Parts: sequence; C-alpha cells; structure tokens
Amino acid sequence: MRGSDIQTAGLFSYVSCEARVPTSHPLRAIRAIVDEALEVLSPDFEAMYSAIGRPSIPPEKLLRALLLQAFYTIRSERQLMEQMDYNLLFR
Repeated sequence: MRGSDIQTAGLFSYVSCEARVPTSHPLRAIRAIVDEALEVLSPDFEAMYSAIGRPSIPPEKLLRALLLQAFYTIRSERQLMEQMDYNLLFR
C-alpha cells in the first residue's frame, strides 16, 4: 500500500520551516519543477503499489531526498537522514 505524500508543519515551532528559507533560494525553484514532474509520475507510482497492506514511504519523498543527497554531495543515506534532522533547509 502506497503511503500518502502529506507535508506536515512544524510541531513545536512558531515559525514555519517555509518562512525560514529565503524566497530567492534556488531549492524553491527546483522544488516546484520536481513537484510538477512527480505529479505527472503519480499514476505510475500508484500502479506499482498494492491497495492492501501497510503504507510505505511515498516514493515522492524518497526521490526528493535523493535529489538533496545529490545536490549537497551527502555520502550516504544514513548521513542524509542525520542532515534531515539538523538542516531546516531540507525540510
């Protein structure tokens, strides 16, 4: 079963992560392009996943994370997950 691509707001922060990233940051433009491309691929992703079972991590989130890993030359997925905890820009 494919998980949903829900984007959560900050749990205990009064300022959203979105407000902390400058509007002119290049990742904003890249994010818009990537989201558009992933929207086109969504039916293909849906067809690959079972309708029953436990929901998985949405492939859109995995692909966005791998793009960050490539852009910021993070050596491993483990280090990427560490960076996700520390770097607000990645959220």
